[in-house]
Amino acid sequence: MSERLWPSGAATAIGSMPGTDPAEAAAVVFGELPDFPHLPELPARGVGADLLGRTAALLVDLAVDVVPSGYRVAPRPGHEHRRAVDLLRWDLDAVQEAREKAGATPPVFKVQLAGPWTLGAGIELPRGHRVLTDRGALRDFMSSLLDGLAGHVAEVQARTGAPVVVQFDEPSLPAVLAGGLSTPSGYGNVPAVPEPEARQVLATVIEGAQRITGRPVILHCCAGKPPLGLLREAGADGLAFDLAALDGASAAFLDEIGEVWDSGATLFLGAVPATSPASPPGLKDVGEPAFRLADRLGFNRSVLAERAVPTPACGLAGATPEWMRRALSLTRDLGKAFVEPPEGW
Repeated sequence: MSERLWPSGAATAIGSMPGTDPAEAAAVVFGELPDFPHLPELPARGVGADLLGRTAALLVDLAVDVVPSGYRVAPRPGHEHRRAVDLLRWDLDAVQEAREKAGATPPVFKVQLAGPWTLGAGIELPRGHRVLTDRGALRDFMSSLLDGLAGHVAEVQARTGAPVVVQFDEPSLPAVLAGGLSTPSGYGNVPAVPEPEARQVLATVIEGAQRITGRPVILHCCAGKPPLGLLREAGADGLAFDLAALDGASAAFLDEIGEVWDSGATLFLGAVPATSPASPPGLKDVGEPAFRLADRLGFNRSVLAERAVPTPACGLAGATPEWMRRALSLTRDLGKAFVEPPEGW
């Protein structure tokens, strides 16, 4: 599925933003990223507002509760689960109001949720083991998540009037593949998940999201060396990662990027720092790594306009409000530079 909904030169963000006011966050998103806005996430509000809590709020016939170690499967929705549902509803109210005030329907609107491996790694079964250690439980979570996603997408479309693109966040995937997750005792690690199994689970969820939306699906991984090839083989249409991952990158990793880009995938390039750097960068500072990547891989620079979307390096939850606005402004301007590079670039 390669249909591009966003206009050439569009820019977007990963998801999270600073602060606790959904109305303000939604207004900023529609103001700074009018061609590719997204549903803001505000984890500073606490339990239920983080990636796992928001995703759990979408589950159908599955509930979670909060225990000292994190989220755990519960027999029925408790206070924290209901709070997560309410927070998401308030966010959608804010997005609808911001869209109405903007006075125009965006070409596309993006929502974000945890991918199956991050969800399975971050939620515990009743006895404390991670959901991903029980393949039957993991399948139940995948089915429940897709059922919830269908309703979520329909509501977002109704509120925004825009086609919806889904982004799955998989920050835990590299640890899942490497056997880097701890057991409940803390004295051992959960066995590594073989790549074919990891790919199949991802493919099931990606295909489900594609059926629900009829649109491309984006996979985001903020790890140092994200498994881009595996994500593309699983069916992801867009791959989001931090451009800083290229610092000291091996030839094999660069080849992997080149292969997925050449296959028709859109790269969501995390070019703008997620927190304010010591020396504030200019547009050329954040843009050069993307142009250099195209050059190193032997692509015509026009590929940036055709199959690349600039984003901040990761979520902006840790940014100051001032830097958040500056980061989004730089990201938007970089999208335009992908189409018409400034003289001297």
